[in-house]
Amino acid sequence: MIDFKNSSVFKLKPIKASDIREDFHKFIIEGESIIAAFKSVRDQVIFTNKRVIAANVQGITGSKVDYTSLPFSKVNAFSVESSGTFDLDCEIELYLSEVGCVRFEIRGSFDVVQFNRVISEYVLA
Repeated sequence: MIDFKNSSVFKLKPIKASDIREDFHKFIIEGESIIAAFKSVRDQVIFTNKRVIAANVQGITGSKVDYTSLPFSKVNAFSVESSGTFDLDCEIELYLSEVGCVRFEIRGSFDVVQFNRVISEYVLA
């Protein structure tokens, strides 16, 4: 499982869903759809209508990948922080009793306030 205490893993920038790792499609089940996608240098995270899936690329060659799935049904609480004038990053925090706090720092242009509504729909359902 990915070490979620190491926040450097999740300094992300938004990407198009069409630009995600091809292997993510193997994890998507019937009725599940991608609502947002992000990447760091080698790692990627997708938010679907059912969960968050993180791909942590490991090793020099990048052939080893750790995938972690965080179902919205297990989220106890969540927090979003919008970007400011000098701090251009926004943040999403998910709290899961089994894992603790999972923090995603998003760089660039991303409407985290609108995304809060999307997360609310799935967590509070």
